[in-house]
Amino acid sequence: MCGIVGGVAERNIVPILLEGLRRLEYRGYDSSGIALLDSDGQIQRLRSIGKIKSLDEKIQNHSGTFSGHIGIAHTRWATHGIPSENNAHPHICNNRVAVVHNGIIENYAELKIQQLAQGYRFTSETDTEVVAHAIHKALSELQDAEAERPITDNAYISNERRSSSRDDQNRLVRAVQLAVKQFKGAYALGVVAIDDPETLVVARKGSPLVIGIGIGEHFIASDVSALLPVTQNFIFLEEGDVAKIQRNHLEIYNHAGECIEREIKQSNLSANAVELGEHRHFMHKEIFEQPQAVIDTLEGRITQEHVLISAFGFQAEDVFKTIQQVQIIACGTSYHSGLVAKYWFEDIIGMSCQVEVASEYRYRNPVIIDNTLFVTISQSGETADTLAALQQIKGLKQHQNIPTLTICNVAESSLTRESDLTFLTHAGPEIGVASTKAFTTQLVALALLLTCLGKAKGLLSEKREITIVKGLQKLPGLVKNALAHEDQIMEIAKTFADKDNALFLGRGTMYPIAMEGALKLKEISYIHAEAYPAGELKHGPLALIDEHIPVVAIAPHDDLLEKLKSNLQEVNARGGQMIVFEDEKSNISSEPGFKVVKTTTNVGRITAPITFNIPLQLLSYHVALIKGTDVDQPRNLAKSVTVE
Repeated sequence: MCGIVGGVAERNIVPILLEGLRRLEYRGYDSSGIALLDSDGQIQRLRSIGKIKSLDEKIQNHSGTFSGHIGIAHTRWATHGIPSENNAHPHICNNRVAVVHNGIIENYAELKIQQLAQGYRFTSETDTEVVAHAIHKALSELQDAEAERPITDNAYISNERRSSSRDDQNRLVRAVQLAVKQFKGAYALGVVAIDDPETLVVARKGSPLVIGIGIGEHFIASDVSALLPVTQNFIFLEEGDVAKIQRNHLEIYNHAGECIEREIKQSNLSANAVELGEHRHFMHKEIFEQPQAVIDTLEGRITQEHVLISAFGFQAEDVFKTIQQVQIIACGTSYHSGLVAKYWFEDIIGMSCQVEVASEYRYRNPVIIDNTLFVTISQSGETADTLAALQQIKGLKQHQNIPTLTICNVAESSLTRESDLTFLTHAGPEIGVASTKAFTTQLVALALLLTCLGKAKGLLSEKREITIVKGLQKLPGLVKNALAHEDQIMEIAKTFADKDNALFLGRGTMYPIAMEGALKLKEISYIHAEAYPAGELKHGPLALIDEHIPVVAIAPHDDLLEKLKSNLQEVNARGGQMIVFEDEKSNISSEPGFKVVKTTTNVGRITAPITFNIPLQLLSYHVALIKGTDVDQPRNLAKSVTVE
């Protein structure tokens, strides 16, 4: 969703905030803004619609007058209110308080009615403005209460003055603590106020927020990538935390208001990990990073012949021995990875595996039996519905044996902290909204999980384990070979130049891969695309087929190949334009109406779906280029869905 960055430093904070916003632009790009406390302790603000470069141009037009040592900034993905300058963050109340917010205040309508009655004026359509007003109201009430405190004798005066000074220093923290008690929903907040021009206060519930530790300076951001140019050291705030941040001082309070310490962790990411390099778009860069991402995700998790169960945690083997079935919960692309794994679990080790969309699962009454491994999958580890589903299940754990495991690309995310077991994929930062390498490494992680569960339960022979390991060791090379077909795919992409619809077909594990291919195409090229099991053609989709709808099919050399060929002929007979990505052994001939890409060969049940997904990513990318869309930041979408 939205991206937050802020800081308190001795130097001018504006260049740091701008660079942070650029690195967070994948989280929101409808509008952006910065608020500063200037040398006079007053709030200055600039906001702009559109990309960060528009905000940068506004700042440049102020000829160096827009500067300060403390500030907050925001890049917005619209929820409440259209993209506009009035709706852009930061929001200010009575020139006293400025706020940036990632998340959603679910009871904002109720709070707005109360605040209107109290005399507050609203200048936007956003839910965030109630946050600024609530903090302002709390500040005013605290100040009034301090002013009315009685002084009984002269001996008390000096103590009272010292107490008042301490109150001034902590008033903003206390105001934020009081205000957040009113909010229902999710929030990551950055707050500055003229009451304390040396302090930045942050609060976190349901939305991610990190503190970057510098030398004589501190920073905040929605994720570490925004702050890599200025620090490698981070504190990951916990649920309910409120922090007081100054140049040389940091205090963190937990949900109970107790002053506590949080561990400082060092990031191993480099600042150039989120640079484009020689690539035109992040999506293209990330597609071509997949061979290395697979290598990194496998490293330390497999030997020459075996998978290490300890890769899932030191207690994983004991946990896995008790498991009778697997329940996977995820959203979007991560859901598709779970669907592939369902075939693997049931086909290879004979273990029941259920897969559900998190946003549906959390709002019904699921029946989950003892000894179920509850697996959540998320690139960011902050997906709101997936996190809520996990928290729902944790409420049952006191009565049932339901161990939880998260597969995630981000250490110290909410999902990793909430789960019993964690498997971190090593995809590295993924900036493009359309997930590529995160999906591939999730599939690798699920293949390792399948193998470990099979071993622990005695459902997988040593010979089969060795076969799986050998296949995974070949996978980086298979992905690299699939990428070598880019030029041919670029030509095929021209088929879609004047098309508004497409159909994707697959059977077995290739059906969820077809779903993922259709999702990628519609995400970044805005072409309506649907995926179907090829065997379902006669049950409706065949009615759509004509010369105006390209049909993309995946044809591995497996037991369903002959049936798939029959399905393809049904499409061809009705004038459909066929694009087939096949195994070299599948022997589907290029003929009028057929464009065939011999994508790979010598793939197995696990490596096949991972490898065949690669050309579908390239296809969606090159179609988007032809359509002229914004590849990395497609309209209406955000990278991390941290609110419902």
